[in-house]
Amino acid sequence: MKERAKKPKLHTGGCLCGAVRFEATGPAEKPHTCSCRMCQRHTGALTAPWVEFPSDRVAWTGPAGKPSVYRSSDYSSRAFCPTCGSSLGAIDDNPVVALLLGAFDKPAAKELMPTYHTNRGGRPKWWHVEAGTE
Repeated sequence: MKERAKKPKLHTGGCLCGAVRFEATGPAEKPHTCSCRMCQRHTGALTAPWVEFPSDRVAWTGPAGKPSVYRSSDYSSRAFCPTCGSSLGAIDDNPVVALLLGAFDKPAAKELMPTYHTNRGGRPKWWHVEAGTE
């Protein structure tokens, strides 16, 4: 009997108002949290949880199409909804799309769980992040 190829995992999500939606075909890469000042200002949170996908595995499916972007560095642009302003992630020049876990329809999916924390020194000493634990 011939084995069927396993279909890649499809992750969906979008902004608060639903104007910008995405479909990201797995597997998710580099699931991590970050506490750098840029991530803090982009999200309004002390730590931002991210996963990355090659840009050819992310489709923008909502009625607004692609998100609006703000060029935040020499290698990346921050993505957000032009209607409601929700932060969605970052579109890097690599080409990589880094998506914020809070934008996913199922953010608690095990394969999205952060496994490491970057820029730990950017967080206040009283803020503790546990990556890769359950």
